[in-house]
Amino acid sequence: MAWFKPPLIARFFFNRYVWNIKNDKDSVYLTFDDGPNSKATAWTLSFLKKENIKATFFCVGNNILKEPEIFKQLIDDGHSIGNHLMNHENGFKTKNKDYFSSFEQAKKISRTSLFRPPYGKIKPSQAKTILKKDKIVMWTWLSYDYDKNIDIQTIIKKAEQIKAGDILVFHDSEKSFERLKLLLPEVVRLIKNKKLNFKTL
Repeated sequence: MAWFKPPLIARFFFNRYVWNIKNDKDSVYLTFDDGPNSKATAWTLSFLKKENIKATFFCVGNNILKEPEIFKQLIDDGHSIGNHLMNHENGFKTKNKDYFSSFEQAKKISRTSLFRPPYGKIKPSQAKTILKKDKIVMWTWLSYDYDKNIDIQTIIKKAEQIKAGDILVFHDSEKSFERLKLLLPEVVRLIKNKKLNFKTL
């Protein structure tokens, strides 16, 4: 079953994470995970510039090292940066020592206090340490741009649920690129039709 919106019980028990921006009445927060990528991020930046939208990119450290020019363009274009670990590790399957090492390496490169755990999976012990200095940012609407088993039109229909204060997740990765090109323009159109603005985290 696809959870476009996370269960309320998760937001209740993990209330120290940032799930949405509660006091915002007129904007949504567009975010992208897993980049930078030579094709997907370049296309995304071009689209966002055309639409006059600023977004937040949760970048994988090793991808920053592979694509330094695109990472620089993210910053030069006025987008916000978040940490998405050095190698996109799954917190449930990674020893804390290795997880923190990956976190610190990526933080040094990305220079941000925003963090999103890959797959949304992080142990309470890992979160406790990271929350001492950084914000853990989750989401209130997931695009499923990476999942070919979910029909594009189904996702666009679910996008009608998006409301002010929501944090949206897309992926500027090789895996998601072809679906991203179809989904993002349609979702942005829906949001603009709701007279909502776009802000960065």
